[in-house]
Amino acid sequence: MGYVAGMDGGGTKTALTIADERGEAVHRFVSGPINFNGQDEASIRRSFEEMFAEIGRVCGGLANCARICIGAAGVSNPTVVSRMTELVRSCGYEGGLIIAGDHETALRGAHESPHGMILIAGTGSICFGRNAAGAEHRAGGCGYLIDDEGSGYSIGRELLSAVVRANDGRLPPTAITSLVYERQGIDSIRQVIGFAHDKTTNKKDIAALAPLLSEACAIGDAAAMAIVRKSAAALRELVAPVAEKLNLQGGNLALAGSVLLRNDEVRAELLGLLNRDFPDMIVYPAKKEASWGAVLMAMS
Repeated sequence: MGYVAGMDGGGTKTALTIADERGEAVHRFVSGPINFNGQDEASIRRSFEEMFAEIGRVCGGLANCARICIGAAGVSNPTVVSRMTELVRSCGYEGGLIIAGDHETALRGAHESPHGMILIAGTGSICFGRNAAGAEHRAGGCGYLIDDEGSGYSIGRELLSAVVRANDGRLPPTAITSLVYERQGIDSIRQVIGFAHDKTTNKKDIAALAPLLSEACAIGDAAAMAIVRKSAAALRELVAPVAEKLNLQGGNLALAGSVLLRNDEVRAELLGLLNRDFPDMIVYPAKKEASWGAVLMAMS
């Protein structure tokens, strides 16, 4: 029996789905992130080695996996595709290989179709769309150093910023301070600064703070609600040019990523903005995960 595999390489993990020749999922598992823009190459190599060992085990040998589609964050970096291809081949896989942006595989899984729009706000943020004529447009997704507004990383950074601004009087006292202190096991602003600037702190460590936003909102914290409004406005800003350039103001928009699926406040605020500006747009959670979208791309 032949197999195909689909990978969804996000900012904090890689999800992998293996399907048989009938298009039925036979195995799913999770490994480490494979984003060359946010991880060191040694850790990415370990993730690839783990994943290909598992593919070989499930398929009875890598030769039995006819095609693999990898949807990965960071592929807009012009060096990434060649480096990733080299890693795949070094793991012993010689079959068909497709490397695409994680937004492409996410779109395919979200609608179980190659057409529509998807807004992703996980560790990073991006909106991507393709209309029935095949025209495409994306907004965002340029990495945490210059972009990714409204993402988990952005929210984590905003929470840390609120702590330091409240400490020096630029903001009134905020519940965010105690939540961050408790989460990090610290008790001073110096330790907050140390954490943020420590060379071992990476973007997923900052993004891991994002769930604290909901806790602060639950007690009506003003600084937290301001972050919600700022984040939702940034995400709405991603949707607008995609919808307008592709003439999809009344099209389907799928939502994906931990911020949009788990943060009720950001999602509700965003939905209000979209309903105001694009009343005919149909918005719903992604139907299937991006790794399944990668499987569909591999099969086609």
